[in-house]
Amino acid sequence: MIREYGRHIQKMVDHILTIEDRDRRQKQAAVVIELMGFLNPHLKNVEDFRHKLWDHLFLISDFKLDVDSPYPIPTREKLMARPDPLPYPRRYPKYAHLGKNLELVINKALAEEDQGKRQGFANAIAYYMKLAYNNWHKDQVQDDAIQQELTNITKGQLEFTNTGYVKAYRPTPEREPRSNNYGRQNRKFGQRGGTVERPQPGQNGQTGSQGGGGPRNDKRGGGGGKYGKKRY
Repeated sequence: MIREYGRHIQKMVDHILTIEDRDRRQKQAAVVIELMGFLNPHLKNVEDFRHKLWDHLFLISDFKLDVDSPYPIPTREKLMARPDPLPYPRRYPKYAHLGKNLELVINKALAEEDQGKRQGFANAIAYYMKLAYNNWHKDQVQDDAIQQELTNITKGQLEFTNTGYVKAYRPTPEREPRSNNYGRQNRKFGQRGGTVERPQPGQNGQTGSQGGGGPRNDKRGGGGGKYGKKRY
């Protein structure tokens, strides 16, 4: 009946239904409840998890188990009953592309008597209208179009003055990250391709054949050696 508990719990409950002794049947039901809680430890985080286990026990037995429960014994009609549907608010805005909330703000702005607050409402409404337009369209909208639509909605009662601040929102394109391997190769090639200055013979009062800063004077040496061969 409930897959989360497995077929073994189902067989145990079916066996309990065949027990005629009520006391023994009650003890076996308590043991099965403990086993159900052990197999599903996530139910311990649920409020009244033992109540839920007892409800599951009666559901697995198809509501045929006759035992005493520390909680109200559920019935098939109670567990299978559907909840009442929640009423969804329907507000039917006049301007669907702007939403109902902006319509409420416009009505509040028209009812405002303070001219400073009224102008602040108009500026905020214009900014939101342009932001909503840019979210749904790729091309930019001009301030004249926003003012024309606001005039049509409010019948010329609101005009915004923050034209310089009503700007279109354009997300900045993300740069592609450079590959680490590419950078490592450049550094590696730079090290290989770079030239290393070596002291010439006679510098610091020393000759090439003497120790110190001079190059090696043998076949394996490089630069200004005796044989004049370079080592690559």
